Amino acid sequence: MKATLQTLFALGRGDKAADRVVPPTGFTARLTLFAAAAMAFLAVFALALSLAAARLATSWGDELARASTVRISAPDGQMAEQTATALRLLQQTPGVASARALSEAEQQALLEPWFGPDLPVAQLPVPQLIEVLETPEGYDPDGLRLRLQAEVPGAVLDDHARWRKPLIAAASRLRLLGWASALMIAATVGAMVTLAANAALAANAQVIAVLRLVGATDAYIARAFVRRFTLRALSGAAAGTVLGIGAVLLMPPAGETASFLTGLGFRGWHWVVPLLVPPLAAAVAFVATAVAARRVLGGLS
Repeated sequence: MKATLQTLFALGRGDKAADRVVPPTGFTARLTLFAAAAMAFLAVFALALSLAAARLATSWGDELARASTVRISAPDGQMAEQTATALRLLQQTPGVASARALSEAEQQALLEPWFGPDLPVAQLPVPQLIEVLETPEGYDPDGLRLRLQAEVPGAVLDDHARWRKPLIAAASRLRLLGWASALMIAATVGAMVTLAANAALAANAQVIAVLRLVGATDAYIARAFVRRFTLRALSGAAAGTVLGIGAVLLMPPAGETASFLTGLGFRGWHWVVPLLVPPLAAAVAFVATAVAARRVLGGLS
C-alpha cells in the first residue's frame, strides 16, 4: 500500500531524473499510445451501444406494457354494434383506464407504410381496431378474452406480450453485450500495456543494472516505468475518446422515432460516461505496469 501511494504521488508530482530511465520514444511508446487510443475509441462505441440499448428497452417496456389492442372482424352490418359492445365491456373492466376505437384516418395511417397513402380503407374488409390503455394495476387478460369471446364473437385481444417480451429481452442482452465489450476492451488495454512494459524493461536491463549499482532501488525504477506508461495510456485514451465522441456525434439523431440505429448516442448525464474512459485506461495501465515492473525487476535480481 505504501509503495502504491508513493507511486501515485510520484505520478502527479513528476520526476525528470526518473523519467530518463524510460525511453521516451520507440516501439513501446507507439504501441501504448496506439493501443490506448484504439481501445478508447471502441470503448466509447461499446458504451453508446449499451446505453442506447438500455434506453430502447425502457422505451419499449413503458410504451407497450400498458397498451393493448382489440381487433374486431365482423360483417359490415354488425361492425358498429360489435364495436359499441366491445367499448362498453372494456369501460366496465377493472384495470382498463381508457378504450377508444381508431378512426378510419388513423387506421389508414397505420397501414400506409405497407400499402401506400391511397389505400381505400372504407372499401376493404379492414378490422376495426380499439386502443386499450391500462391502469398501473393492469387488467386480467385471460378473463377479458373470455368476456369478449362471449359477448363480441369477432373480437381478438392482443396485449402485446407475445412480441413485447422478446424485444425487451433482445435490448437487455445488447446492453449486457455492450458492457461485456467494455470490460474486454479494458482487459486488452491491460494486456497491451503489460507487453509494452515488459519489452521496455527487458530492453533497458543494462540501464537498470547500472542504476542499481549507483544505489537506485527497485521501487524507484518501477515508479519511473509506471509513471511513463500511465501517462502514455492516459494521453492515448484521451485522444481516442475525443475521436469516439466525435464519431458518435456524427450519428443521425433519434428524431421522433424510437429507432435503435438512429438513437445510438449519449443523452443527458450519460455524456459523463465516455469522459471516464481516459482515467479508467490510465488506472488499468497503472496496475498492469506496476505488476509487470515488479515481476521483471524481480527476475533481473
